Amino acid sequence: MQMVEISKQANLPTQFGDFMIQSFREKKLFKGESYLLEHFVLRTIEIPENPLVRVHSECLTGDVFSSLKCDCGGELQMALKRIAKERGFLIYLRQEGRGIGLFNKVNAYALQDSGLDTIEANLALGFQEDERDYEIVRFIFDYYRLSQIRLLTNNPAKICAFKSMIKLTREPIIVECNAHNAHYLEVKKTKMGHLL
Repeated sequence: MQMVEISKQANLPTQFGDFMIQSFREKKLFKGESYLLEHFVLRTIEIPENPLVRVHSECLTGDVFSSLKCDCGGELQMALKRIAKERGFLIYLRQEGRGIGLFNKVNAYALQDSGLDTIEANLALGFQEDERDYEIVRFIFDYYRLSQIRLLTNNPAKICAFKSMIKLTREPIIVECNAHNAHYLEVKKTKMGHLL
């Protein structure tokens, strides 16, 4: 049984537009130990029948520090601009480093500096290429009574996961490539099937 606590809602004005924010505290179990993940949702005040939705996994280095090693920060900013204009939701999942956590992500970065790609680095650390779990997203869709969405993604794994939860159409989110993330994006395209 999924255990989720839901915060109150509050206003959150941003440089992209005015949103409402609400947090979802998910209690999870791993090897008999429980831990908490605190996800959040930003939504526009008005919600259309078919809202634009971005499910974004936390990337501290990209989202906060504007790292050029990935496209995460650019995707987040692009999503917020579009959601503010077209109305909908940003579902922000606290699943850093494709679910391996910040500590392990930094170790994966060190392996990437020595020549491994992002998938090889995760595997070398004993993880799967993607450790994320999207069950909380089903809960959030149900909580907001969403029946259909326009999903802002390039990730076929997300499309597959969410198609079992909700009626959706995909909309691409393409961020410009740079010298630091070109190989990373190529790996996403060739090894993970991202629609880039």
